[in-house]
Amino acid sequence: MLLDILKNRKPENVITETEYDYVRLSANENPLGPSKKVRKAMMDAFDKVCRYPYEETEALAELIARKEGVSRGHIVICVGSSEGLNATGLTYGVNGGEIITADPVYDFLMTYAERFGAFINKVPLTKDMRHDLAEMKRRITSRTSLVFVCNPNNPTGDLIPKEELLDFFTSVSERTTVFSDEAYCDYITEPDYPSMIELVKEGKNVIVSKSFSKVYALAGLRMGYLVARPDIAARIRKNIMARPNMMAIAAIKASYEDEEFYAKSLAYNMECKQYVYKILEELNLYYIPSHTNFVFFNSGIDIRQLRVQMRDKGIAIGRPFLPHTNWCRISMGNMEDMIKFGEALKQVINR
Repeated sequence: MLLDILKNRKPENVITETEYDYVRLSANENPLGPSKKVRKAMMDAFDKVCRYPYEETEALAELIARKEGVSRGHIVICVGSSEGLNATGLTYGVNGGEIITADPVYDFLMTYAERFGAFINKVPLTKDMRHDLAEMKRRITSRTSLVFVCNPNNPTGDLIPKEELLDFFTSVSERTTVFSDEAYCDYITEPDYPSMIELVKEGKNVIVSKSFSKVYALAGLRMGYLVARPDIAARIRKNIMARPNMMAIAAIKASYEDEEFYAKSLAYNMECKQYVYKILEELNLYYIPSHTNFVFFNSGIDIRQLRVQMRDKGIAIGRPFLPHTNWCRISMGNMEDMIKFGEALKQVINR
């Protein structure tokens, strides 16, 4: 029955307003996928769902390790990068560990760590909405167990200049462990921009998280991974509680082979962002050029009020990121959705 349903669905599933009864631009999802190749791989994997995925998980870890140029011991497979964030937060935050982070930022790791007694040392973003790396470095003490960096940052979409990034990670990793959340790294357009996996290869105290939820359009399958020195990876791996399933593993393998969809996903995202930029410029609203699949802009309206006004027009936008109460994070949907967003925003702003 389920197999028949999957076979009869349209080959390119695009999230539409009718499926949710509203335009969903609030969760930084990719509306394009999964691709035809990924769908076929998932259907072909149906015969294996009666089996435990231990061997397939190991094979996937080996595949990821080869792709990243590291050993199998460097890889921690996670059910979504959020599981890796949680496990890292537990590993470094339990019993009063101090975690330094920018604020606002994607705080999944910090929120989970705090439940186990971690102290979260929040460093406000600079006036131009960038990581205050100097202040983050200044706050490091002997009590600091982890420094967290989300780059490109969520919710701002900002990218740390590569020389500043390398200097920060290299110097800070000599004093404590540094975490690089690279969920949006595929959207970076700056030439030769480095992943901090290069520092992991040098044996430094660096952890990197990656996700299949964004450019690969597989958020609902929950797959991601960490890359860290083998001894660090082993510590975190002990705190992983979930395991991937056969369907997700098959999807990831097929995604790696589908270069056409990868390129299409990036191009479509850029097209939608350019449209949003145009709308915001027409409305004279300040925005931060984004290296992600969302845009952060100053609406001039309290976000708690703006969310209600936009939802009344059938548009779901991002949650508040305090203390920036006038700022809105808008995810990229399909172009039809972005046009509806633009028309709704014009009506709200021009009241």
